[in-house]
Amino acid sequence: MARPAFRTRPMDLPDYPATRHRFEVRPGIEMSYLDEGPRDGEVVVMVHGNPSWSFYWRHLVAGLSDRYRCIVPDHVGMGLSDKPDDAPGASPRYDYTLQSRVDDLGALLAHLGIDGPVTLAVHDWGGMIGFGWALADPARVQRLVILNTAAFPLPEVKPMPWQLSMGRDSRIGGWLIRRFNLFARGAALLGTRRRLPANVRRGYTAPYDGWENAISTLRFMQDIPLREGDRAWPLLQQAATALPGYADRPAFIGWGLADFVFDHHFLDGFRRALPQAQVRAFNDAGHYVLEDKHEVLVPEIRAFLDSNPLRG
Repeated sequence: MARPAFRTRPMDLPDYPATRHRFEVRPGIEMSYLDEGPRDGEVVVMVHGNPSWSFYWRHLVAGLSDRYRCIVPDHVGMGLSDKPDDAPGASPRYDYTLQSRVDDLGALLAHLGIDGPVTLAVHDWGGMIGFGWALADPARVQRLVILNTAAFPLPEVKPMPWQLSMGRDSRIGGWLIRRFNLFARGAALLGTRRRLPANVRRGYTAPYDGWENAISTLRFMQDIPLREGDRAWPLLQQAATALPGYADRPAFIGWGLADFVFDHHFLDGFRRALPQAQVRAFNDAGHYVLEDKHEVLVPEIRAFLDSNPLRG
């Protein structure tokens, strides 16, 4: 069986919903997810990145779930989901690729019987995963909430951050990330401008404590598509080509400009592709923009959704 997710008491995860769900997304591998809000509410699918998990979206879930149905997966290997190995002889074995993530998101929504229009909310790798999933039926995505992410290649004017290259391209760096949980710990310390309380930092780091549990934080980095020949490159190129096609529907962009990865170059890319988007950018917010600015962003996102109802 896959290595089970870490176990924790609800009080160890501040503001995180007490009810978590699981389903077998692949034989022998279970995915954890949140399903909060009325069953007949408009669906908001929130897709996290690396090294976070559904915990990142907790404030937005709390601000929407009285009216909206919030579906928030933990990708395999992340958060409360199982953390299988990817070694050739592993059983069950999981292939940690962008395409696997896209397929898993589709499997979750099919499992829940969600086949109508949705709002797609994305952060970090969630942009590539969410827009990759949407390629199969772009018309289903009728609203967008975009937070410090990408759905197109690294801009030519922006160098690859060394912190990511350390995991993507260095065997020693990869060993350090898995051995000492460096990526999740570093993101919890440096991903915000406000200092996170200790229990919130633990919420971000505890799922990846230990060599086996940290596998996905490294595999995500190793799968970053930079050029032709990288496994995720064709899917990223397709998403980038499709992105301007969403310019005819409501979009809200919230951005922490102090993000050393998804900085103003990425924000500029989304502005060009989605020129009608409502944009809220903060000089004093980092990568985890919902941690730095949830008091502002949650009510603004709620107002955006309320004023742009789905067409059905």
